[in-house]
Amino acid sequence: MNAQTQDKTAIRNAATVIVLRDRMDKPAILMGQRGAKAAFMPNKFVFPGGAVDPEDAQIPLAAPLPPVCHERLEENAPSGMQNALAAAAVRELWEETGLVLGKPGQWGGDIPADWQSFAATGHVPSAEALQFVFRALTPPGRPRRFDARFFLVDAGAIQGDLDDFTHACDELSHLQWIPLKEARKFDLPFITEVVLAEVAARAHDPEPPKSVPYFRNNDEESLFLRLKGRGPISGREIRNDG
Repeated sequence: MNAQTQDKTAIRNAATVIVLRDRMDKPAILMGQRGAKAAFMPNKFVFPGGAVDPEDAQIPLAAPLPPVCHERLEENAPSGMQNALAAAAVRELWEETGLVLGKPGQWGGDIPADWQSFAATGHVPSAEALQFVFRALTPPGRPRRFDARFFLVDAGAIQGDLDDFTHACDELSHLQWIPLKEARKFDLPFITEVVLAEVAARAHDPEPPKSVPYFRNNDEESLFLRLKGRGPISGREIRNDG
């Protein structure tokens, strides 16, 4: 993630990546544990992901997002966020796990510092395997607030060895493939449990969803909405602890 000084009370756009392995047989997901001293969700097991950096909007993509995902990302969001979110997803996956989501190719022009190690692998980031499946806004009162878009990726789209985490940074420890049916045994944030239910429902469906759940938390209430759907799933306030 970009370490530059930021307004910590601001809501930051973010991308989270759920890599799904052996989806048709014994589905497993890639997760790691945040550090005990982390300001956001310490000790929790989470998917790789993080905030969008300013440079992400200008990163060239070898292939674009699926059209339906591009459209869903545009709803209730600043215009033109799709490239930045897709690039951030690829970058965060690389930084936190060392896994490459891209196509073989060479970069032209200057490469931003946060992307140089990725470019050195000989790949250009690709968004065609990213499926937008969930969106969640962190509740008020937390030390960090993110407007996070969750992307599901089939592990078959990853370049190289799926068990090689040697290039990962130290932000997540205990990186491992967790059987989907056993994930709830780990110490998870509330929203991760909610997302897991969505992933389990989509594990055997290779197509991106036409309707995406949006868990929106603001000062008045917390609502489950549907992007390109019929509106709130429930009009009542949803209480949660994470």
